Amino acid sequence: MSEPVTLLDGKVIANQADAGFRSGLDAVLLGASIDIKPEHVGIEFGCGSGAAMLVAAHHNKVSRFQGFDKMPALVGFAEDNIAANGWSDRVVAFQADVGNPGHLGMAHQVFFNPPFYDDPKKMVPPKFQKHAAYMSGDAPLEVWIRLANKVLTPKGRMTLIHRADRLGDILGISKKWFGDVVIKPISPYADRPAKRILVSAKKGTFGDMKILPPLVLHDGSDRKYTEEAESILRGSDRIELR
Repeated sequence: MSEPVTLLDGKVIANQADAGFRSGLDAVLLGASIDIKPEHVGIEFGCGSGAAMLVAAHHNKVSRFQGFDKMPALVGFAEDNIAANGWSDRVVAFQADVGNPGHLGMAHQVFFNPPFYDDPKKMVPPKFQKHAAYMSGDAPLEVWIRLANKVLTPKGRMTLIHRADRLGDILGISKKWFGDVVIKPISPYADRPAKRILVSAKKGTFGDMKILPPLVLHDGSDRKYTEEAESILRGSDRIELR
């Protein structure tokens, strides 16, 4: 029997399919940015095998989480991972589609890592098995953000990770429903532009936007990651979006 796939330096079991899209750094960073009260509920849209939701559950020891994905095989992995981590009493995965989710109930926080591209002309073609994770199909970014607004309680928080060059789209769509926006750039090196952004916002509020100092992943030395990034990837620290 093979060893389980783990995240956060072995603290979280997160087995995944051998082929197709595999969750990695983005999922860990997204999960590490979730801070939720014990009595509150968080929902991950498009949870895949559950990596981000599981990282969030690790950091929020008694909070409850739900995650859904449209692909039954991935939901099966998520369910197995939830059980393997011993969190079946407070974490659940189920099948649903962002474009037609049915009744989800209300949540205090939602978070997601949506497909990178709405326009197929701009997409860097991935392997066929990964296509659904890169291309939005019938659920472009606005559908994800609109659904977040629908299921969130008043002043509930939406958090997403995306390509840095989609920030304008994110802000343009979100301003219909969200305020108090917090942006965390994620840069590969201190002297390089951000490739990813974490964006968090509150439903129905109108506070000012805040841009935080970037998280720099690599320091250019023999270390693979900066001290800050390594601490997050090992599960010792989280990302504060305040």
